Amino acid sequence: MAREYRQHTFQRPPGATEILLVRHGESRAATPDNPFPLVDGHGDPELHPNGVLQAERVGARLRTEPIEAIYVTNLRRTAETAEPLAGHLGLTPRVEADLREVHLGEWEGGVLRMKAAEQDPIFLEMRREQRWDVIPGAESWETINARVTRGLRRIQSEHPDQLVVAVVHGGIVAHILAHATGSKPFAFNGADNGSITHIVMMEEEIMVRRFNDASHLLDTLHDGSGQLT
Repeated sequence: MAREYRQHTFQRPPGATEILLVRHGESRAATPDNPFPLVDGHGDPELHPNGVLQAERVGARLRTEPIEAIYVTNLRRTAETAEPLAGHLGLTPRVEADLREVHLGEWEGGVLRMKAAEQDPIFLEMRREQRWDVIPGAESWETINARVTRGLRRIQSEHPDQLVVAVVHGGIVAHILAHATGSKPFAFNGADNGSITHIVMMEEEIMVRRFNDASHLLDTLHDGSGQLT
């Protein structure tokens, strides 16, 4: 009888690290008279009540997964999003500051949202050129890539052959996937708040398993859910 060669489900390569990139829940609204507080120059809003609900949905969705660690950034919206899952799993989140959101220079504190709504010429140019540093004082692709790569490699070195969660930001999810796939820089912008993106960190490459899984969030999403900050 001839040998059969079946198709198989994905198996994590030996030594690799699987990371579930969770975008934080929806943060509070930006207004001109109440800008976001800054932490190390980055806007640091708390979660909107809808974002708190999204965090609870993330926790419920992932509570049965064999997760070994939870990472957050130094910005409060990631810590607040991680809290329900951490409670389910009995884990204390670790801070990986190099996965913080893209620095927006003069447009921090919620200004980007307002400029986007106004269709400001600089915002439109930023989208055309697919470069954050069109905004005065914002980070370049190279600077973002250097720090995000450092952060991911630190996580990988700590967790070979394990599954971990990293609660991060829309701009960072987009950057990681663009880097991993070689796509245009903004090809993956707009992941939904609370969505799950699945990557596999290997020695020489990053494999993308899924992007923007939001099936646990459908009643929490609205027209602004894909905004970046």
